[in-house]
Amino acid sequence: MSCRLTPARFRWAAPAAITTLIVLSGCTLTAGTVDAEAGATAEAFGHIHGLGADPLTGNTYAATHHGVWLISTADLPDSYLGGAEPGPPAAPLQLAGGSQDMMGFTVAVPGTLLASGHPDAHEASDLATPNLGLISSTDAAASWTNLSLAGRTDFHDLDAVPLPSGTLRVYGYDAGAGALAISDDSGQTWTAGASLAMRDLTADRADSDRVLATTADGLAESRDAGHSFQLIADAPALLLVEAVDQSAGGGFVGIDAGGAVWRQDPATQAWSETGSTGRAPDALTFAGGNAPWMLVADAAGIAGSDDYGATWTDLLSLGGE
Repeated sequence: MSCRLTPARFRWAAPAAITTLIVLSGCTLTAGTVDAEAGATAEAFGHIHGLGADPLTGNTYAATHHGVWLISTADLPDSYLGGAEPGPPAAPLQLAGGSQDMMGFTVAVPGTLLASGHPDAHEASDLATPNLGLISSTDAAASWTNLSLAGRTDFHDLDAVPLPSGTLRVYGYDAGAGALAISDDSGQTWTAGASLAMRDLTADRADSDRVLATTADGLAESRDAGHSFQLIADAPALLLVEAVDQSAGGGFVGIDAGGAVWRQDPATQAWSETGSTGRAPDALTFAGGNAPWMLVADAAGIAGSDDYGATWTDLLSLGGE
């Protein structure tokens, strides 16, 4: 027997089960039940560190303090990921049963995920220090393989862009060193980039040498593949920033600490406020495709917008305010 919720913050069918979380029975859900489910999900996630959308599989991911979870996008129209079949029909699903603390996470290219962080605190580890280095999955987060820096590095943010050689340029913010690291061979070997305390970074999809980073002093830009940065005059004070795919017009989109969404015009480089979440964001991703779908996680849950924050569709409620 299925049930359906209609409040604005929770629109898809109520789950019959959430793996390791909740089992529901009956068909009448009260506001208290919704709040309980949302609270249990928030506790299971711990914290959402990153979001990602894969057009190859149609999967949408939340990287959390307790592993990677598959998030339903059944309520989104076919313009999302080009109409790829969405993930699970209702419930968030913890993938591979893993509880690794995924601090950095990105869909590097369709079908390839990159992540970093810390191993499951409840599992035995032979790492010299509790840092995963760079790990990769090519089976939709069912399993992970170490690429480099195991036991050495904890990347708090990651981004990747294809190079003409066929490899990936991977940018990783090494939180322990307070510096950017750059790999031009898909994460196998690394060179040192600029020392810069950053909250978030993204690489231009049209120019692999151009990187934007959010800092306490403002939005900073590199034109030399992350080896030096300069503050951008007249840019908004963003907390999170993402590159926009060329198919959706290029440029960048970002969110400030108050939840205001900002869009950069790629022609003029000027920024304009286009919408708001109303809350401080925890994670942001640009989903890609011809429609400008972006996903945001905050204390209330995960929501998507195809008009740069003017309107939102809720994907998951976490019960926060």
